[in-house]
Amino acid sequence: IGSISKVFTASLLSSFVLDNILDLEDYIQGSKDFKVNTSEKITYKELANHTSGLPRMPSNFDFLSVSEDNPYKKYDSKKLEAFFSENIQLKQKPGTKYEYSNLGFGLLGHIMSQISKSNYEDLLQKKIFGKYGMVNSTSQLNKVKTKIVIGLDKNGNPTCNWDFDVLAGAGAILSTAEDLSKFALAQFDVTNKELVLTQEHTFSVNKKMSVGLGWHILKGKDKSNFIWHNGGTGGYTSSMALDLENHNGIIILSNISAFNKKMRNVDQLCFRLMKTLDEK
Repeated sequence: IGSISKVFTASLLSSFVLDNILDLEDYIQGSKDFKVNTSEKITYKELANHTSGLPRMPSNFDFLSVSEDNPYKKYDSKKLEAFFSENIQLKQKPGTKYEYSNLGFGLLGHIMSQISKSNYEDLLQKKIFGKYGMVNSTSQLNKVKTKIVIGLDKNGNPTCNWDFDVLAGAGAILSTAEDLSKFALAQFDVTNKELVLTQEHTFSVNKKMSVGLGWHILKGKDKSNFIWHNGGTGGYTSSMALDLENHNGIIILSNISAFNKKMRNVDQLCFRLMKTLDEK
C-alpha cells in the first residue's frame, strides 16, 4: 500500500501520545536514543504533518547506486544515523511550510521503535493490526500468508516487491482491501481517541487541503471534508479516502506502478467514486 503506511505510522504516534510516552510538541532532538544535529528543533507533530523542513529523502540515499526494482532495501539504520549526525540544513524553518517527506516518516517510525525497544512490525501488530483484526497485514514481505498480486513496472511487466529497512514507517506495509476496510470502519468511531487525534487539523496547506497526523484533509465542493492518503511503489498504486461525517469510504489497491504515466488515474477514480457516494 506504499505511503498509506504513513497513516499507520501516525496512528502509532497517536497511541504513544495517549499513553503519555510522547507529546506532539516534544522535540525529536530530546530523544536519548537518536541524535539529530540540526540548528532548528523539530517536533513529533511536524514530522507527522510534513512541516519538519526535512527533505523528501536523505542526501546519502544514493539514487544512482540503488536498484530501481528495490531501492529502499539497503538503506539501514547506520546510514540514517550517519545522515542525522551531520550538520543538517533544513529546507525551511520547522512548522512553516508543508513539504512531503518520506525521510520524516521513516525517522518517526525508527525513533518510536527505539523508544519502545521494539521494531516497526511488532508495534504495528500489537497496537493496530491485532487490535482491528487485520490478519493479512504486515510490513515484512516474508510474513505475508496470502497470495500476492504481482506488481507491474511502468511498462506493465512483472516486477519485484520493495523491501524496507529503517525507512519502513514511510511505506512498507502490505495489506488487503478487507483489512483496510476494518481500519476504515474504526476511523468512523468518534470514541476512538487514538484515531480521532490523527484526523484533527494541524496545518493548512492551501484553501483546498490541510493536514492532520498522516492524513490529508481535503475540502469538497459542498464544503464537506474527507481524509485521504495514497501510496505508490515500483509495482503498485493505492488510494484511500474516507468521509467521516457520512461514513463513506473508498479503497483502491492496484498493480499499476507509481512510475506509470497513468498512475494518477487511481486517485482520480477514488475522488470520483467519493463524489458519487456523496450524491446518493
